[in-house]
Amino acid sequence: MQYTFDFSAPLAYWPDLLAGAATTLGLSLAATVFGFLLGIFCALGRMGQSAGLARLCAVYVETIRNTPLLVQIFIVYFGLASVGWKVDAFTAATAALVINVGAYTSEIVRAGIDSIPRGQLEAAECLGLSRAQILTHVVLPPAIERVYPALTSQYVLLMLASSITSQISAEELTAVANRVQSDTFRSVETYLIVAVAYLVLSLLMRVVFWAASYVAFPRRRRLGTTV
Repeated sequence: MQYTFDFSAPLAYWPDLLAGAATTLGLSLAATVFGFLLGIFCALGRMGQSAGLARLCAVYVETIRNTPLLVQIFIVYFGLASVGWKVDAFTAATAALVINVGAYTSEIVRAGIDSIPRGQLEAAECLGLSRAQILTHVVLPPAIERVYPALTSQYVLLMLASSITSQISAEELTAVANRVQSDTFRSVETYLIVAVAYLVLSLLMRVVFWAASYVAFPRRRRLGTTV
């Protein structure tokens, strides 16, 4: 039995697929920015002087890292609706992705902070720098620089994982593809097109992260080790 490929039918929906890809990028961008901030907060919270905050951050991180993303999305989407807070699918998907990637970012950033030599911190204290100055000028910049490749990979994986949000009807790329293949009955062609689209999006994100590292980390640029 031979199968004849016909990409013309799914490609006719290219405006819908392009809109879905834009939604995927929007989800990824929002989750990356807010997840990064949440991750830094939790990393500092777990290493801070407040035992209560450290335990709270640890519970959050371990809970998120040991439960499926799809379950987390359902909890956010249906949980908020059950308490009377009705939000659209895009907002719920963004919130769930932020909560998810924030936990992983926390552990990556914490590893970077742990890699800072103790002598470097003692030197900063001897210079009379405040705790906030030490964090913002001595600890976080080199820590993030060291784990930047890991963060880059995590956020690219986040973009690919955003396809799961199609389960709550978020109009991202996979959700659009599901609709296209049901209309055209060309499942193989549709998902091959979507696979190529995700590959292009992944490469695009890596180029953006490389450009960001080129600007943010001049030392890595001089050494030729930018992402």
